[in-house]
Amino acid sequence: MTDTDLTHFDREFTGEAMLEYGDADFMILKPGAYVKCAVTGEKIAINNLRYWSAELQEAYLDANAATARWREVYQGPGSAKQHKPG
Repeated sequence: MTDTDLTHFDREFTGEAMLEYGDADFMILKPGAYVKCAVTGEKIAINNLRYWSAELQEAYLDANAATARWREVYQGPGSAKQHKPG
């Protein structure tokens, strides 16, 4: 994340935000400039956040990170949850 990823509004906030992730949106519980990807640990500017899990309450940098996490949780060895297609 660079300063060019932040809008003027976002620059007023610093540090990591705390969010509550819903199915189609999220609610900001503690304002901040970014959240961290649960897979890579990279910072994601709030205005660039597109991928998250409402069930796991985690943010993801991109579709690849989200898919990797889904596979880990639902298909990995010893996973507690097994996805069974419809």
